[in-house]
Amino acid sequence: MSFPARPKKRLGQHFLKDPNTARIVARDISVDDVVLEIGPGRGFLTTFLSESAKLVHAVELDRDVLPDLRRSIAGRGNVRIHEADALRFDYTTLEPAPNRLVANLPYNVASPLVLMLLEEVSSIRTLRFMVQLEVARRMVAHRGSKDYAGYAALVQLLADVRVAHKVSPMVFDPPPRVHSAVVEMNRKEKPKNYDGIKAVVLAAFRNRRKRLVNNLPEPARREAPRVLTSLGHSPDARAEELSPEDFVALYRRISWAI
Repeated sequence: MSFPARPKKRLGQHFLKDPNTARIVARDISVDDVVLEIGPGRGFLTTFLSESAKLVHAVELDRDVLPDLRRSIAGRGNVRIHEADALRFDYTTLEPAPNRLVANLPYNVASPLVLMLLEEVSSIRTLRFMVQLEVARRMVAHRGSKDYAGYAALVQLLADVRVAHKVSPMVFDPPPRVHSAVVEMNRKEKPKNYDGIKAVVLAAFRNRRKRLVNNLPEPARREAPRVLTSLGHSPDARAEELSPEDFVALYRRISWAI
């Protein structure tokens, strides 16, 4: 008799077990959708996705859960399992290319993974996933709030973001110590010169206590106060006072000096 694989804390695994929550996450999937699921675990959500999607690409790192995953999808020809590290996987190899991400993301990689997918996997137009509530709040944070940082600015430059549902710990095995949330993202057109804008955002937030100007490279410091003033900010503004769009405007005016 075989027993289900146990969740691994080091991999941030909290396996979904509640069918109502699975239906919420898998909502609006159609026969035209090719879904990317990262961290399928035992395959609980995968089965719900496979009932509606044209195809599900399931990327799983943990070899110990693969027998459970394969049992869950037995007889479902529209699920392909890819044994890989999601942060290192080459998503351009997926055929057909996914147009949607739907997942209960592993807690320990969710933040960098979402940003990487937005930056690099342009075929994915919508993302709907579960993460810790505090991570979700950092994704949707507005300027001036304590959760607003460079990460939020970058994510919001690339997608419209909202928290769709708050999720109880009791729908997972094991229950995490915190609440989770379902986050929805709809991709926006990537700003021109995104890499340069990203560099300015990361520099600006490098030291939150400093004036934004003082976090920039030396040649840009002379022009930045004038730009901030033109955007309606004090020349002494800190990074958290600027919206994502403000950073785009700032970059375009100081790019010559970077």
